[in-house]
Amino acid sequence: MSASTGSATISVGDVVAERTVHLTRESLVRYAGASGDFNQIHWSDVVAERVGLPGVLAHGMLTMGLAVTTLDTWVGDPRRVLEYGVRFTKPVLVDQETGADVQVVARVGAVSDDEARIDLTVTSADQTVLGKAQVRVAHA
Repeated sequence: MSASTGSATISVGDVVAERTVHLTRESLVRYAGASGDFNQIHWSDVVAERVGLPGVLAHGMLTMGLAVTTLDTWVGDPRRVLEYGVRFTKPVLVDQETGADVQVVARVGAVSDDEARIDLTVTSADQTVLGKAQVRVAHA
């Protein structure tokens, strides 16, 4: 099935947006300041190691937010987003020297008369970091 969303027609399988976001330790500190989440696993290698983690992790909500905002230009009006949900599958490890890249591909998963389901594939270091990441979007 295909449907019109604004001036474009979309069909199941269409890629509507994609991007790669580079995260650094500075990105994590800035996000911590904005969100109020100063958990040390997001900036301290010593603490991350002490609690059994493989390294400093990006905030889950930061990863989730980066994924959905990939759709900003395509969606246009944020009121069109009806629902968004993910399952966290793997953490994004942010190396002190090289950071981490998060890749997002937004593909049409389903289309009905009044909305579309956009499936987000979100990966970092060749691993899926958000599973079942889906956004329900009303047609314009």
